[in-house]
Amino acid sequence: MKLLIKLIRNLLGGIIVLADLLTRGFKKKRTPEQQQAVNEQAKDLTLYHFAACPFCTKTRRAIYKLNLPIEKRSAAQGSPYRQELETGAGRVKAPCLRIEKDGQVEWMFESKEIVRYLEQRFA
Repeated sequence: MKLLIKLIRNLLGGIIVLADLLTRGFKKKRTPEQQQAVNEQAKDLTLYHFAACPFCTKTRRAIYKLNLPIEKRSAAQGSPYRQELETGAGRVKAPCLRIEKDGQVEWMFESKEIVRYLEQRFA
């Protein structure tokens, strides 16, 4: 039974990822100077995610549309970033945006909150 549930979850996750790739839309256009400034600001952001998670897909989609070069780290079983997420954020939950600012680190969960933060900061 566990194997069947895992198979269904992986199949649905794959469909979600494929649908995202096919319907993603266009990246936000900026002048080269504006994009360089955005790139510099985005250096301090890291997204921890699961490949087939619909909430992670929603967050990655927003990152793509906003044209943000945010580093993405898989938190899947066996990934070295999974332990990093658990140690830093206190739990393994994705999506999770790691925000470094003025020597401080903030961990933001919840796709809606992450997307809202990115839109306010970079739109």
